[in-house]
Amino acid sequence: MKLQSLVLAAATALTMTTAFAVPAGTWTVAAGAHYVDPKSDNGDVTISGTSYAVDVDGDVRPTISGEYFIANNVGVELLAAIPFHHDFTLTDSLNNEITGRTQHLPPTLSLQYHFDDYNLPMNVKPFVGVGVNYTTFFKEKANVAGTELKLDDSVGVAGHIGLDIPFAATESFRIDARYMDIKTDATLNIGGISQDIGKIDISPWVYGVAFVKQF
Repeated sequence: MKLQSLVLAAATALTMTTAFAVPAGTWTVAAGAHYVDPKSDNGDVTISGTSYAVDVDGDVRPTISGEYFIANNVGVELLAAIPFHHDFTLTDSLNNEITGRTQHLPPTLSLQYHFDDYNLPMNVKPFVGVGVNYTTFFKEKANVAGTELKLDDSVGVAGHIGLDIPFAATESFRIDARYMDIKTDATLNIGGISQDIGKIDISPWVYGVAFVKQF
């Protein structure tokens, strides 16, 4: 009788774990918002022989992602967003400042693994991912008359961690964080003369929340 009970308990646990897995062929869509928090030291640029420290501020925008599960618990996710806006400040050794603004789109493709773990409260489902980020910059502007700023597109690695907290059979609340390697070469045109001024290292952590629907 004791052996039968143990076998039954093991079979029940196996069934629960299998049911909790996200099966291959499943789609999920997540809609929410993310805050892009650039690293604290964004590098230095040199303009006409003067060195400037770069400081880039953060921004929050609505985001959406879709994920297709190519195997049980293994998905391929694409993250998209409306353009993020960033103000930046360049400061020289005498505390003279040049300010500016840019927008960017950071689509990110990731391969992700979603864990099964019934030991966590509320059947919380953690996941991790790694992939590639492509960031394109546009509407760059330095607030100096007669100048034109250009930031090159960036390609870098991206990491992803998060928790899905289910509140219905096919619906979850997601909390996540991403690291994106974003470095851009900057060019400044002054009076018709173009000069490469250096590399700006944004490389942010990106924090978000979302509603997730499974199909």
